[in-house]
Amino acid sequence: MGMILNSTETRVLGCLIEKELTTPEYYPLSLNALTNACNQKSNRDPVMVFEEEEVVHALDSLRFKQLVVVSADGGRVPKYRHILAEKLGLVPEELSLICELLVRGPQTVGELRTRAERMHSFPDLGAVEAVLSELMDREHPLIARLARQPGRKESRYAHTLSGEPESATEECSPPPEAARLRVVAENERIRQLEEEMAALRGEVADLRRMVHEFKAQFE
Repeated sequence: MGMILNSTETRVLGCLIEKELTTPEYYPLSLNALTNACNQKSNRDPVMVFEEEEVVHALDSLRFKQLVVVSADGGRVPKYRHILAEKLGLVPEELSLICELLVRGPQTVGELRTRAERMHSFPDLGAVEAVLSELMDREHPLIARLARQPGRKESRYAHTLSGEPESATEECSPPPEAARLRVVAENERIRQLEEEMAALRGEVADLRRMVHEFKAQFE
């Protein structure tokens, strides 16, 4: 996308998308409504507490990045709406997954399907995976798959609107077994002994050469 969002901008953008998809009758949002949405304790990870001034700064930055505009509905107070879908050509199912990742952070396919249900209904996990793949296969990927955490069977996915996630890789290898660690340690011990033996042989050879040269002086 060519721009990086900070944590406040990410939360503001995610909340605008969420309210558009879940409560369209109250959308676009006033500054007060948007601040309350950002500070909401449910469906948020992490829970944050913003002052209205912080939200204003984020809105100004998002407007500069052409991701948010002031609604032209002519109300008594300014209201704001996002234009992420128009800017990036996103369909509702793509928008719902990105929204979930914006407001709740990295999640598995199963978590995304369950939590995005309030915005878009996916028939099965395969449908979620298909949308994630499309978002990852873009020229500028909007989603990244994270390295699988130890003890977890499923990979998690994260958005890239705040830059490439540090742990975004293909599946990482599972931790080695205890027996393998013991074998590795034993191999390392043997390698060190062999190196020490080779060094000792070299020293003996040098001593022999020196003795031979010393004797040669008296012959």
